[in-house]
Amino acid sequence: MAILGLKTNADKGAEEETFHYPKSRNALIIFTRNPELGKCKTRLAATVGDPAALAIYTFLLEHTVKITTPIDADKFVYYSVKLREGDFWDPEEYHKYLQYGDDLGVRMENAFKEVFQLGYEQAIIIGSDMYDMTANDLDHAFEQLKTNDAVVGPAEDGGYYLLGMKKINPEIFKNKNWGTETVLAATLADLKEEKVILLEEKNDVDYFEDIEHIDAFQKFFNHLQ
Repeated sequence: MAILGLKTNADKGAEEETFHYPKSRNALIIFTRNPELGKCKTRLAATVGDPAALAIYTFLLEHTVKITTPIDADKFVYYSVKLREGDFWDPEEYHKYLQYGDDLGVRMENAFKEVFQLGYEQAIIIGSDMYDMTANDLDHAFEQLKTNDAVVGPAEDGGYYLLGMKKINPEIFKNKNWGTETVLAATLADLKEEKVILLEEKNDVDYFEDIEHIDAFQKFFNHLQ
């Protein structure tokens, strides 16, 4: 069934109607920052410099494309600033949208609302800086969501790298100190009345210390020696 949705057009500053044909019951939402020098991975850049931080983030984007392409889900890339064409995200594989809202919680809630309004039964959101994540991890998360109300992937820093649900729970997007070690605990407290499955804890890439001993990143550190 075709569903008429509203898609934000960042270039025109308006919304345009688009017909959408869901190919799956699952939606995978990917939040990404536009890869621009000095504007991505700023905490990492404090140690390695802006050019290296941009190169690392580009590498992470390529990894995210690699692990999400084979997933049996309709995929939605939500850009932080501006929609891009001719980039990593093949428009035949990824629907392109723009994040909107005053903080991360509002932006995530709005993204979930949009995909549920398009008719999806399960939705999972991830970022684009998870080198530890694999396609199997994502398949497992969607499988767990079939028999649970929510699925959460805890991050080592006290946040989460993955959140999945079958319906909106507005509380989990409110009153959070985003980017701090309190986010996971506060989110799980909001989900205490629901059946939740926790995935394996993983490490996202925010600081130099997160990747300094991983072989795949050593090529980005040559200038530090």
